[in-house]
Amino acid sequence: MKDTPLSNCERDFLLKAIEEKKRLDGRQTYDYRKMKITFGTDYGCCFVDLGKTRVMAQVSCELVAPKESRPNEGIMFFNIELSPMASPAFEQGRQSELSVKLNRQLERCLRNSKCIDTESLCVVSGEKVWQIRVDVHLLNHDGNLMDAASIAAITALCHFRRPDVGIQGDEVTVYSPEERDPIPLSIYHMPISVSFSFFQQGTYLLVDPCEREERVMDGLLMIAMNKHREICSIQSSGGIMLLKEQVMRCSKIASVKVSEITELLNKALVNDKKARKEGGRCGFAESLPQERITALKMEETSVEMTDATERAKDIVQKADARPQKVPSPVVPVPGVGQVGQGLQNTWGLEEDEDDEEEAEECDSGEEQEEAVTKMEEERHEKEASGEGDVVEISDSEEEDVVILHPAMPDKALKNTATSSRQKGAAASKKRQKK
Repeated sequence: MKDTPLSNCERDFLLKAIEEKKRLDGRQTYDYRKMKITFGTDYGCCFVDLGKTRVMAQVSCELVAPKESRPNEGIMFFNIELSPMASPAFEQGRQSELSVKLNRQLERCLRNSKCIDTESLCVVSGEKVWQIRVDVHLLNHDGNLMDAASIAAITALCHFRRPDVGIQGDEVTVYSPEERDPIPLSIYHMPISVSFSFFQQGTYLLVDPCEREERVMDGLLMIAMNKHREICSIQSSGGIMLLKEQVMRCSKIASVKVSEITELLNKALVNDKKARKEGGRCGFAESLPQERITALKMEETSVEMTDATERAKDIVQKADARPQKVPSPVVPVPGVGQVGQGLQNTWGLEEDEDDEEEAEECDSGEEQEEAVTKMEEERHEKEASGEGDVVEISDSEEEDVVILHPAMPDKALKNTATSSRQKGAAASKKRQKK
């Protein structure tokens, strides 16, 4: 994935600001961004924050066979990884031109300058030596990667401790940190890289360029120097022609910046050593204090609290008196009410109507029952007296009522009743078949 290019408006704005000696983050021409150096839990792990650029360096060691050309010297190996986590322009598992350039510059700065005593890394001449590996991981890219990588690498080397070794005859014993204290590396000096960016063919100069300034620059000059003002390496890129006066001016600026960074580096190492000796919080635990565990934190605003009590009393006095009793709610429209909390039920109207309907239904039911009982009594009386007609309700839909006259004899009455029952049964069977 390629990075988003700058538009012409942004490019013109940056160049115009540089002409007026102004920078996007408010720095002056020769100012460095805010630098922070922290250490991990293990020895040899270092984090460097240069503005928003964040780099981690990890140093490790192992026993290997020496090179045939130099059997009495140890081996230094550097590796820089540019992961897509730092910038979308970097690809995973593929060495870009930038990574090769940074790796070579770091080797010139640290290995070719002989800042570390490689002969002290020899265990058995021609057989076993220590190989020191420095892995530099880029965590966030915001410009000036070389300066951040060189500071992280030399700080991690100063912080690293290798295991102690014992030799008895042909046997080599590597002791653990619990058995013997680890041994630091022998470091002669600490070279640190300082980058200078040039604009408009060397007319304007900036120190510690950010990522947007690197996009519009015409050339870059990197000078690696120690605090003794000894130039360890120098490299120019971009194809611009620099004058002798410009290079000398950059070297003088670099000497001042290197002395300041070296002082900060030594102070960080002393503080970490003191914290580890006292058994306090160090390493990764120190970089995550309890107050900064959250991602977002708002700064507290100062509030004037001198006359807070007097103002509160005035507000209470001017305020209306609190009602002692909660007023009953007013129902605005029918069908809305409130129940509970000691208030009167406002659904009373509907309940009254329901009670009246239930009462009317009860009354009508009682009247119907009374009428039915009266009709039954009258029928029984007529049957007892032998007056009137006898009514029989059958199951048939065709003949619902059969009227029998009292003049008919009892046998005829029985025959008509049985015939009506048979007809009703036949009709019910027909309905079931249908």
